[in-house]
This record gives sequence, C-alpha cells and structure tokens, in this order.
Amino acid sequence: MMGPASDLPLCALCGRPMLPGSANFHHLVPKSLGGRETVQLHRICHDKIHATLSERDLARDYPTIKALLSHPEIRRFVTWIKRRPAGFMGSNRRSKR
Repeated sequence: MMGPASDLPLCALCGRPMLPGSANFHHLVPKSLGGRETVQLHRICHDKIHATLSERDLARDYPTIKALLSHPEIRRFVTWIKRRPAGFMGSNRRSKR
C-alpha cells in the first residue's frame, strides 16, 4: 500500500508527486555533450523538454531547471501540467527539428 502523496519524491520540473514507474532521469546538460548531473522528472515532463529543445540548446541555454522554466513553451506546459493529477501520462509530439 502506498503512503500519502507527500511521501513521494517530486518532479524537479513541475513539482507534482512522482508515482512509482513515472520517473525518468534527465541530464541537465545532455550526456552526449559531457553532462553528468541528472534530475528526476515525470516521463511526460522529460518528453516535453526533448520535444521542444535540441541537445545543443539544452547545453548552451537551458542547463538548469530555472533556465528551463524561463523558456516560454516549457513554462506554459508546466502551468498546464500542474493542474493534472500526479498519474497523468499524456503524450507529447516530437518536434520536427
């Protein structure tokens, strides 16, 4: 039996509780570009980041959660996703970059 939502880790991007099986680790600077530091995110939040930004953009302009939240599309997504339940697992289309 699961404990209350307050016992669950929180997504570093949206701040919602992370249910078991909903987590992905995101390299703040892509691993392919030398990044080592990771944060735990919901799959949908992780997918949104990679559907919106290239690896070079992430490394150059968005290497922190604070920087990611400054991106207009990511900020709109976070405002939207915060109103969804912790288990919400919608999908994101991949960009055609």
